[in-house]
Amino acid sequence: MKTFMGLIIAGAAVMLLSAPAWAGNKHVDEAIHHAKEAVEHGKAGHADVGLKHAEGALKHAQAAQKEMKNPHLDEGVKHLEEAIDHGKQGHADAVAKHADTAVMHLSEVK
Repeated sequence: MKTFMGLIIAGAAVMLLSAPAWAGNKHVDEAIHHAKEAVEHGKAGHADVGLKHAEGALKHAQAAQKEMKNPHLDEGVKHLEEAIDHGKQGHADAVAKHADTAVMHLSEVK
């Protein structure tokens, strides 16, 4: 009986300690959400709205960088910065392109 209870307790401890790894990173999730919105608005020709979403995605991606190191996260940030630069110039198609590449990289962080 002691062995069985020990196994139950050990199993519960492993599950609780690894739960954050299952949950993903909230900032990465938000960055992906906003980057997808930037893609959609960029494709629709709305550079200004795409810019706003790219800026929101960048804020969350940078917050995630403070919590973790990941080369895909770094690449996602670079492409979000490019999307923002193009959004400020009114290049909706480039916003969509760079935000889409950011989504691809950020999705690999999870």
